[in-house]
Amino acid sequence: MDYDLDDDPSRIQPDVVWGWLSTEAYWGRQRSRADVETRISGAWRVAGAYRRDTGEQVGFARAVSDGVNFAYLADVFVIDAHRGHGLGKRLVKLMVDDGPGSSFRWVLFTSDAHGLYRLFGFAAPDDTALVRPAR
Repeated sequence: MDYDLDDDPSRIQPDVVWGWLSTEAYWGRQRSRADVETRISGAWRVAGAYRRDTGEQVGFARAVSDGVNFAYLADVFVIDAHRGHGLGKRLVKLMVDDGPGSSFRWVLFTSDAHGLYRLFGFAAPDDTALVRPAR
């Protein structure tokens, strides 16, 4: 199966993003649909993976940024039936290495897929990073 990836926000299919985040994402199930739509529309950048034959969205990534030197990568997913085609790597590459933030300091929070993110230079924080946990 062939796939297209791009960062055109008009192609994002909120039903697909909401459907996956609200049922599959350990980090996103507490969000309302309105929360998800607000995050999509307020993102600095979004990217999607789409089946070339149908246009169906099968993957997503979102970033928040100051637009100058810092970005936060979030909500990266590929629908299970479409995994194994390198789409996760392609989404992260499109967001981190191939876009306007390629020279930025990037951060993300994840409890899995560390191997994927290490391929793009993500590592444990150095002594210049602190995190305030959610309350």
